[in-house]
Amino acid sequence: MSLAAASLITSCGSDTASAPVAKPAASTTGVEKPNLKLGFIKLTDMAPLAIAKEKGFFAEEGLSVALEPQANWKVLLDGVADGQLDGAHMLAGQPIASAAGIGSKVKIIAPLSLDINGKGVTISNRVYDQIAADLPKDADGKIVHPVSAAALKPVVARMKSQGKPFKMGMVFPVSTHNYALRYWLAAGGLNPGYYLPGDTAGTTGAEVQLSVTPPPQMPTTLEAGTIDGYSVGEPWNQAAVAKKIGVPIIVDPDIAGLTGEKVFGLTEDFASKNPKTTQALLRALIRAAKWLDADDGKNRAEAVKILAQSKYVGADEKVLMASMTGKFTFGQGDTRDTPVFNLFFSQYASYPYYSDAIWYLTQMRRWGQIAEAKPDQWYFDTAKAAYRPDLYLLAAESLIADGKAEPADFPQTDGFRVYTQPAIDGVVFDAKQPAAYAGGFAIGLKQGQTVTPAGVK
Repeated sequence: MSLAAASLITSCGSDTASAPVAKPAASTTGVEKPNLKLGFIKLTDMAPLAIAKEKGFFAEEGLSVALEPQANWKVLLDGVADGQLDGAHMLAGQPIASAAGIGSKVKIIAPLSLDINGKGVTISNRVYDQIAADLPKDADGKIVHPVSAAALKPVVARMKSQGKPFKMGMVFPVSTHNYALRYWLAAGGLNPGYYLPGDTAGTTGAEVQLSVTPPPQMPTTLEAGTIDGYSVGEPWNQAAVAKKIGVPIIVDPDIAGLTGEKVFGLTEDFASKNPKTTQALLRALIRAAKWLDADDGKNRAEAVKILAQSKYVGADEKVLMASMTGKFTFGQGDTRDTPVFNLFFSQYASYPYYSDAIWYLTQMRRWGQIAEAKPDQWYFDTAKAAYRPDLYLLAAESLIADGKAEPADFPQTDGFRVYTQPAIDGVVFDAKQPAAYAGGFAIGLKQGQTVTPAGVK
């Protein structure tokens, strides 16, 4: 099998201005920088980093890696941008925003996807108790999933009449959680608000107010009544179940279908100056992702024990297990199959698809973070500036050559994923016509519209 990276670079749109990265030999012996510091946030989807360290994959690639938890996503991004961190477990939106000119001024790239579909939306018990009786039930009396955000409308209206805003938390303005939560709310007829140019609040015209809360603080903030719900990655939805303070109402594959979640991010400058080190990192992380999903998840229990350590996620093993075994617990006695939740390698989860990046760009435009409408070509070019499957495929080819992976482990693709799981609103995502998709929602900016302090014009 040929995994020719060059064919991917020119598969859509024009060539990007990405800095050239020298192709290393299959062996990563002689890495330029053997001692590395990588950042992460305490979430289960940092697992490939923890596994690469604990199972010796980093060491086998000649790397001595220190993994350091970060306080929040901004601190983590700044650490990578200023060189305090050599790379990090990162929100997919962070390198994408950097390429779009609305994020870090330092060029951040994503040569590997850490996982797909690892987040959910949780609401407080108080809110759930107000909507539970009206939610559709199946023959066994269980809530029918997926649950539409339209169920929240009476609660939002009631609170508005009392002069109280309905508030929900998400983890960062360009986070995958922000866009999934906005998608779900809008699909249910609730406007989550628009971003003014240079604005990080995004509350213009909002019926539901969204604000930033670091992931590990979500349950405490919900319990305190500061927010009425949140969108976050695991294990912090399951923590609400365990603490009996909230109810996960929907998981992300039921919101917008199959979407990338976290990525491994580093500066383009680092990758250019340290090509062998970059390849060593990618080889180790690919092997870790493969280990996590091997044999239908036979290693997940061991992975949970590793993640439960305080130096990594630091959550109770039972809480971690509740979303790491192909099932998800929505409440006491309500555990359901979620076969595409928290995937690290299956369905080519580690491959950085251009189309995943394009979806996030369409949502940035939809809500005003990208102030002006853009042509399709802009989406293609920006996605290719952020996502680097060429680097991923070099690592894949070398692993195949070394007998550590099989050709079938990696996709034959032009960089566009085939999306088969429907979104909750039934809108089909066509990554090759992103401009029309971005402007085609009932709630969201249309072609030619912009956001002003007075509203959408």
